[in-house]
Amino acid sequence: MKDFIKKHKKFLITTFIGFVIIGILIALPTGYEDAIIYQGTERAVGTVISVDNSMIKNSGLIQSGEQTCILEVENGKFKGQEIEGVNFLSGSLEKDKIYQVGDRALVTISENNGEIASVIMSDHYRLDKEFILLIIFAIFLILFAGKNGLQSIYSFVITILMIWKVLVPAYLNGMNPVWVGIAITILLTGIIILFVYGFERRTIAATLGSLLGIVTTAILGIVFTDLFKIHGAVMSDSESLLYSGYQNLNLTAIFMSGIFIGASGAMMDLSVDITSAIYEVVQKKPTIGWREATKSGINVGKAAMGTMTTTLLLAYSGGYIALLMVFMAQGTPIDHILNYKYVAAEILDTVVGSFGLVTVAPFTALVAGILLTGKREEEKEI
Repeated sequence: MKDFIKKHKKFLITTFIGFVIIGILIALPTGYEDAIIYQGTERAVGTVISVDNSMIKNSGLIQSGEQTCILEVENGKFKGQEIEGVNFLSGSLEKDKIYQVGDRALVTISENNGEIASVIMSDHYRLDKEFILLIIFAIFLILFAGKNGLQSIYSFVITILMIWKVLVPAYLNGMNPVWVGIAITILLTGIIILFVYGFERRTIAATLGSLLGIVTTAILGIVFTDLFKIHGAVMSDSESLLYSGYQNLNLTAIFMSGIFIGASGAMMDLSVDITSAIYEVVQKKPTIGWREATKSGINVGKAAMGTMTTTLLLAYSGGYIALLMVFMAQGTPIDHILNYKYVAAEILDTVVGSFGLVTVAPFTALVAGILLTGKREEEKEI
């Protein structure tokens, strides 16, 4: 047992840290758990038994009106009961949904003195399928990467919880989006890289390299968002926040924070790649000097940056394929396309994020070269 603990000490410690952080974040209240619109209601899952489409009006691709469905409630206080639900159609292909017999729907049941007053069908029930997809992903990750795959899952869960439990509530509470975004990004970077390397010099090197890129991206994002005259309302659904009682939110600052938060993952990835490459070189040649090690790290960074910048471009532009198709179908000139604020915002995201990558590579190589070289005993991993 002692040999096992000694051999896997780093993994056991980081696993313990991961569980502690996840536990704290799960227990942390957001302050928005009991939304007013859901008070006095019961949320449940229902199976569609029959549908009535007689009130739906068809106009080409557009459907409006309402669909009435009879559902059998699967859970909650009304379990087993048959209820009549209404599916309102607004004429929007993006938001509307049509139910068929056998579909499962997430419903909101309004009560009045214990009796059902109304039933609104929110959307198709997808949580079970999402859970299955996540389980398959986790299994494949663990089978392929072993302990590192398990730690990647910790990082994944912590990132989701940190965004939902800390970042989003802080923004809604009116805290400065840029400073909050920087603080959380730095914290996540340190935690995630700690899971990769444990308590050793590689963690310091990779973290410092990532942080320079994050700070560079933050500064450039703030400056050029102002120069481009981009308003934060360019973000999808952002205006809905203003009409929901949050008129004081600074949408532009939230947009600025999204620039470096979105690019931080690629910068973290690059810093870890360079740090690992230098570490391997030092292990093979312990007498190597820091200048030579740094040069090797920069060469690795040069090769990686070419694909990383393209990765950012594809990641950001993937959601705007339909918009680009509209521009082309309408024969919009390219100078007009590049000047539109939606396209300019994506250019800003991509180019500023790429600037961050350019700064990450040489700085990480320099820090790792200095910290990891020299005639010393090989560090024992914790």
